[in-house]
Amino acid sequence: MGWLTKFFRGSTHNISEGQYHSKPTEETVWNGPSNSAVVTSEFDNEDIARAISLSLLEEEQRKAKAIEKDMHLEEDEQLARAIQESLNVESPPRIRENGNANGGNMYQPMPFMFSSGFRTCAGCHSEIGHGRFLSCMGAVWHPECFRCHACSQPIYDYEFSMSGNHPYHKTCYKERFHPKCDVCKQFIPTNMNGLIEYRAHPFWLQKYCPSHEVDGTPRCCSCERMEPRESRYVLLEDGRKLCLECLDSAVMDTSECQPLYLEIQEFYEGLNMKVEQQVPLLLVERQALNEAMEGEKAGHHHLPETRGLCLSEEQTVSTILRRPRMAGNKVMEMITEPYRLTRRCEVTAILILYGLPRLLTGSILAHEMMHAWLRLKGYRTLSPDVEEGICQVLAHMWIESEIMAGSGSNGASTSSSSSSSASTSSKKGGRSQFERKLGDFFKHQIESDTSMAYGDGFRAGNRAVLQYGLKRTLEHIRLTGTFPF
Repeated sequence: MGWLTKFFRGSTHNISEGQYHSKPTEETVWNGPSNSAVVTSEFDNEDIARAISLSLLEEEQRKAKAIEKDMHLEEDEQLARAIQESLNVESPPRIRENGNANGGNMYQPMPFMFSSGFRTCAGCHSEIGHGRFLSCMGAVWHPECFRCHACSQPIYDYEFSMSGNHPYHKTCYKERFHPKCDVCKQFIPTNMNGLIEYRAHPFWLQKYCPSHEVDGTPRCCSCERMEPRESRYVLLEDGRKLCLECLDSAVMDTSECQPLYLEIQEFYEGLNMKVEQQVPLLLVERQALNEAMEGEKAGHHHLPETRGLCLSEEQTVSTILRRPRMAGNKVMEMITEPYRLTRRCEVTAILILYGLPRLLTGSILAHEMMHAWLRLKGYRTLSPDVEEGICQVLAHMWIESEIMAGSGSNGASTSSSSSSSASTSSKKGGRSQFERKLGDFFKHQIESDTSMAYGDGFRAGNRAVLQYGLKRTLEHIRLTGTFPF
């Protein structure tokens, strides 16, 4: 406000100068030559009296003029204060040094008051009248009427945020609109360019800070969601982590998986693709699956982790005999036993990784069952994209059938007389909303796989099946080793 200060100083100087200039005649008289006294002595008494009267009259006139000038000066001062007031109130409210707003008395009252009806408050729609006001968002406000849209408290800060046509405290705006990390529950920080950068799972849309990808935050081995700080995933003995929702329907031992195996076999029968041979199904740990994969001479495996395997070689496999015990957030006391595989046909066993939800276990089993069917039916050695692609098509078809069934109950489980089958059927009949969502996720995983064998192979095989049907597609693969176009 330097220019304004100078303006007031110049005005004061002019006023003072005008006051001194109000006595020119008197100064002229006393600064005249010395013989002026002689001239005065020649007047007679009457003339002297007349001169005194004129002098007194002039003095009264000068006083009247001085009073009138003082009144004009006071009006000028009031006008100057009005100008300063209007300039000051255009600025945002101020904060005390301790950081606390000064409430409704943020503005100190000025000697000049605006006349009533000069401005109308955009908040309460009443006349602002005398006193301070704010000018922002193209309107004027009482200081106590300019309020945050979130907390409804007055905004006394220098800066505020906007969303649409609503003002917010910067803290309230951040709380309402700034994205929070679904893992650490903190505001996602900005990057070096001042932009909010975060990662999001393509299916679950779980938002998280980029740092969690490298800070060791675990993911669920089934649904791939990151572990939130306020919850604890279950730690399996082979080092994998499982979220509680996926744990709810997890298949944990070989006997528990047998009813599901029967369902998959009946699913294949419904497609006129019955597997005649009795192929053992074993649930195994990660280490046992990796060891079996190393002992297999042929086969294509989905890196970075294989979750199912169709074996053709004789070997001994360690299988899970009984469901492990839970101790807090850890799986304890895993009981396994060795199982000797003997070659009676082209397939010696199907191995599935334990601890996965029923729908994922079933889709892996449907995939590996197709490997077994191709080998048992004498299909020649196929390229990875054709063999893995058609196996993924069958896994995708099974998941779709489960999703469409809703309850998941079909003839397979109801015809079984075993207690474990009844348990599985009950679990399927009471499928949770999350489990239905999980089925959509596993279906999405197959459809969006980016690998050449599993992803591109599935999409080529699925197009062929949709166009020509499964039977004709399989016949074309048997004759040419390729998908029909």
